[in-house]
Amino acid sequence: MLILFTQIFIFAIFAMSYDILLGFTGIVSFGHAMFFGIGAYCVSVMLKHHEPTMLLVTGAISLGVLFSLIISFVVGLMTLRLKSHYYAMLTLALAGLFLVAAEKWRTLTYGNDGFTFQVPEFFHDRLHFYLVCLVLMVIVYFGLKRFIQSPLGRILLAIKDNEQRAESLGYQVLHYKIIASIVAGGIASLSGSLYALSLRFVNTSVFTMDITLDALLMTIIGGVGTLIGPVLGAAIIELAHHWLTGLAKVHWIFERWLILFGIVYILAVMFFPNGIVGSVRKLVSKKEKKEDVSTSENIVKEG
Repeated sequence: MLILFTQIFIFAIFAMSYDILLGFTGIVSFGHAMFFGIGAYCVSVMLKHHEPTMLLVTGAISLGVLFSLIISFVVGLMTLRLKSHYYAMLTLALAGLFLVAAEKWRTLTYGNDGFTFQVPEFFHDRLHFYLVCLVLMVIVYFGLKRFIQSPLGRILLAIKDNEQRAESLGYQVLHYKIIASIVAGGIASLSGSLYALSLRFVNTSVFTMDITLDALLMTIIGGVGTLIGPVLGAAIIELAHHWLTGLAKVHWIFERWLILFGIVYILAVMFFPNGIVGSVRKLVSKKEKKEDVSTSENIVKEG
């Protein structure tokens, strides 16, 4: 169970980074896995070729985050001038470029076969790594919450709601979108590093579209633009993966569990279009409005 909850914390960090793009800036990216993969490979390669120490892990994670910040800045500068699906498809192409590079550069990455590596002795105890991931998830959550509540975050929300109006008010929309991309890319790299450390193995799958789709599903199911929603979505999807994979060992019909998972996703979108957290908030808001209306009517009657 420690491993399962560790994976939930890691993907919660990744999903929150995606929510900065989709939920708070209105950017749909199909290439977010490139930053996840950069973080995973930076840590893995460093630990593969050097003595594993906590100082080296910290430095490797920092290097991955720094590299992702630079890449996200360059990618944002190149692509964020494009609108909607044009941007989404270009990010998909760029992520595919990283995937091909990782597959071809076998002397460093060992291609799709991947490689294992040693981790510091502190992480040999799964409980230690579990606690590290938990603490980092909490720090990322409150850090991003503070970021969204800042004046910069308010501008990002304004861009999401009405980009043309924000631009007409004098805001450099492209600059703010690039900032959102940089923040999201750095945090995605952190989650990728933790993912590689949890498995003690890495291969080119960290650059695949599946990773981005997981973040997209976690964000949509949990609740877009809520931060806590992606955390909840990560828990639901990782628990569903674990449960359905276990059922596949029991009966052959569950071997196609991805189809079942797709059906669950469709039903979730149909009945919870705003995500679980968004739908709950909407119901609470409606209830409060009804109570306010009934209170006002009672005051009028008494008057």
